[in-house]
Amino acid sequence: MDVIGQHHGQVATREPGVVNNAVYVGGERIATPGTLAETFALLAKEPDAMAWIGLYRPESALLAELADEFGLHELAVEDAVHAHQRPKLERYGETLFLVLRAAHYDDDVEHVDFGELHVFAGPRFVITVRHSEGPDLSIVRRQIEGTPDAMHGGTEAVLYAILDAVVDGYRPVVEGLANDIDEIETQVFSGDPKVSRRIYELNREVIEFQRAVVPLGGILKQFEAGFADGHVEDDLKPVLRNIDDHVTQATEKVEEFRVLLRDVLAVNTSLVGQRQNEEAQRLSAASNAQAEQTRRISGWAAILFAPSLIGSIYGMNFDVMPELHQWWGYPAALLAMLGSSVVLYIVFKRKGWL
Repeated sequence: MDVIGQHHGQVATREPGVVNNAVYVGGERIATPGTLAETFALLAKEPDAMAWIGLYRPESALLAELADEFGLHELAVEDAVHAHQRPKLERYGETLFLVLRAAHYDDDVEHVDFGELHVFAGPRFVITVRHSEGPDLSIVRRQIEGTPDAMHGGTEAVLYAILDAVVDGYRPVVEGLANDIDEIETQVFSGDPKVSRRIYELNREVIEFQRAVVPLGGILKQFEAGFADGHVEDDLKPVLRNIDDHVTQATEKVEEFRVLLRDVLAVNTSLVGQRQNEEAQRLSAASNAQAEQTRRISGWAAILFAPSLIGSIYGMNFDVMPELHQWWGYPAALLAMLGSSVVLYIVFKRKGWL
């Protein structure tokens, strides 16, 4: 086997962009060509041979070479080059073009990573084009190569195995999202100020996951209508039913998550508004209490100011103040101080300042 290195667990050939290249006859790998030219030559030599070529972010020239050899439609090739496609299944004669969105839940950062996979499948070839690290198709290749008669259905069996692996990868994502929603519910009622941002981010992940899962229902219905040859092998029908069950479960969970997040967001908004109202009431009460204290202080200050003013006036001791030389001057000053204080006290008491 001509190997120069490995990429993500897959065998790397001498051609950039080609991460695995194998030729099979009767379900057994007979060769691992180092170049696409060798693969083409083996297919020409062995009429019953099938090629499975794995590509990782290939250049347009590489896809053009494969398109010329296998008759790939130019529109499908253009989609595979530019990526960012929605999940879909298109038929071009005997060739199928399948786009899948893989998902992986990263438990360390509690985040869902999405990948994009394009698959060309014809009677004698399967070409997988990855634009992200996931999914790891080397696992699928090892499983199908290690299972007796797994490739009895030819390229159709390989295509279903890839689809099954992508859909099986949704289960940990569903479990991770369910756990995240449980944590968010706890955060909402604990008053965590960061929960609003987390709800938004999680809602975006659920929407992205929904875009990956929901279209698969229509894709599976297309598969039920038959592969490139117009029918589905009997031993592959259970595989399709199993995939359909998993897609249905994932779809139902996604809808459940959307409803839960909507309700959690509504509850969080209500609780935030309630806490804001409580804070406003607390501030208002504090302000009222402060105003009450200010009025009391101002009232007593005014009461004490009146006698102080009178005392300061008579403390100047001017000779032209005749009452200072009268016997009633001192009692009159004291009476004026007391009277002004009593009057002010009565006024402020009636106004509720004291």
